[in-house]
Amino acid sequence: MSLPPSLRQSVTPPELELIACQQLVEIVPLISMEKTAFISGAYGPLRPPHRAKIPIWMAVNLKQKKKCHIIAPVWLTVEYLQQKLTQETTQAHFTQLPFRFAEISRVLLDVASDDLQNPDKLRTLLKDLREARQAKARAGLENLEHSTLGLSNLSAMEINEIRPFFIQAMAVLGQLQPVFNKDRNTV
Repeated sequence: MSLPPSLRQSVTPPELELIACQQLVEIVPLISMEKTAFISGAYGPLRPPHRAKIPIWMAVNLKQKKKCHIIAPVWLTVEYLQQKLTQETTQAHFTQLPFRFAEISRVLLDVASDDLQNPDKLRTLLKDLREARQAKARAGLENLEHSTLGLSNLSAMEINEIRPFFIQAMAVLGQLQPVFNKDRNTV
């Protein structure tokens, strides 16, 4: 059920996953298929054992029918995520990750965990990375100022999570700003 715009605070996680499923992923098809046109574009042809790039939604559909193997993106490996987790916990700024890493990793781990190397470790690393980034975001919001806020390299899901709080906080700061300016001018 869709809520009217006045009642919606932000996009839901399933909606973010749907948007993320438009991105391309590499597969190894297990079937042959001619080039097929969809609203979002034409994909194919699929010829086993040659790799092909198709949208995640199509790869998920084929995977569920056991008609392809999904190749993990380069950032969805234990080594890469371990390196990013180390950077995240030792540096003050957010490490750069793909903008939709949370949504894509969730979809791929749910549907194609058998195609990924060490999926349990990947889940653990993604959870640890998420917690480290959430702690950093909370710390950044504690030092919120009306004029500047440095939270670069946030992912779509992270932005979506802090959006309701941020909007309310900025509205309150906007209301308080004239009061602060008036006090400074009278002193």
